[in-house]
Amino acid sequence: MRALLEAALENNRDLRMAVGRVQEARAQYGVVRADRVPTVNLGPPGGTPITTGYAAPLMSVSYELDFWGRITGMTEVARFSFLATEDARRAVQLTLVADVANAYYEILQLDELVSLLRATVDLREYAAELVGKGRDLGAANDNEYLLATVALESAKSSLAALKHQRAVAGNRLDFLVGKTDFVQPEGKSIEEPGFDSVLRPGIPSEVLLFRPDVMASEQRLRAAHANIGVARAAFFPKIAITAGFGAVGGGFASLFTSNASTFSPLVSLPALWDGGRIQGGVAVAQARQEIAVAEYEKTIQQAFREVADQLSARESLGRQMRAAISNKTAQERRLQIALGRYEGGLVAYREVIEGQQDLLAAQQAVITLRRAQLEAEVQLYKALGGGEQRAESM
Repeated sequence: MRALLEAALENNRDLRMAVGRVQEARAQYGVVRADRVPTVNLGPPGGTPITTGYAAPLMSVSYELDFWGRITGMTEVARFSFLATEDARRAVQLTLVADVANAYYEILQLDELVSLLRATVDLREYAAELVGKGRDLGAANDNEYLLATVALESAKSSLAALKHQRAVAGNRLDFLVGKTDFVQPEGKSIEEPGFDSVLRPGIPSEVLLFRPDVMASEQRLRAAHANIGVARAAFFPKIAITAGFGAVGGGFASLFTSNASTFSPLVSLPALWDGGRIQGGVAVAQARQEIAVAEYEKTIQQAFREVADQLSARESLGRQMRAAISNKTAQERRLQIALGRYEGGLVAYREVIEGQQDLLAAQQAVITLRRAQLEAEVQLYKALGGGEQRAESM
């Protein structure tokens, strides 16, 4: 991951090129809607097909949506000027880092699924051979042999589809990194530990000051002559974003009932008479300040909400993963029992095939949930404006 990110940042120093790469990659491969694993149909004739797929359940952070929409509507001159700003540079970099990370996680997921399907094909080739020999000896019938053959060919078809998806994902990652001759170092399995961030308890709310949308809103607040120091104090309650073990802090509940909305900017202008012109100017300035303050408050509340959403998703996916692992363990035991009953002549081969299909679905569910967990970490990284490490210097 580090090698990929270093290569991407090195080869995307030109922000206009980086914007083009990200926009084109998203248009080509549907990253906005999240990548979907190809449907895997492994059902027996007349049975219920086993299908798997994954679409990220996590919403994108608001400043990213606003940022890319703003760029699309700009002229070339305006776009160049906008990309020269610090908040635009950071927004591009955050998006590029997140897209590279998600593309890499997709590859890890597809590698695991390809490995799983290869093992399934090998197992079903062996099973079809055994059933064929059993049929020749009168220990199995034609229907059981056909079931084993159909299951084998279905697994081969699914494996071919996954290999194609893996090639497409690799091409997209090369495109985002900015070079096609990049040799990816050998990485970890998606199920290995080491990818998840470990959020320390008590991350201060001020870390959200580094989000590009908050930084841009502050600039507009300064332009309206409002007191940014007072606004920060009013809108950033002294709460911890994370409680124990990186869970969401209880202070979020009080955010929208705090005294933030009572902050009012003050305008001090000379009280001269000139036919109401100065008074009109004062009214315009006050209106602009009130708009800027309201926008700032909305931006910060959105930032808190998105962080809370991602922390909640993190906890939910953890619970889902524990349930999925328990289900996989149960399906493994169930298949062992089915094999024993079949070898003892107590059940037909269909029960074995159904057990294999259910186990495969459970294994795929664990892999796709693992990718969801990793993508949740990426979304949390973006929602925090680039990671909790920025809070260390505060």
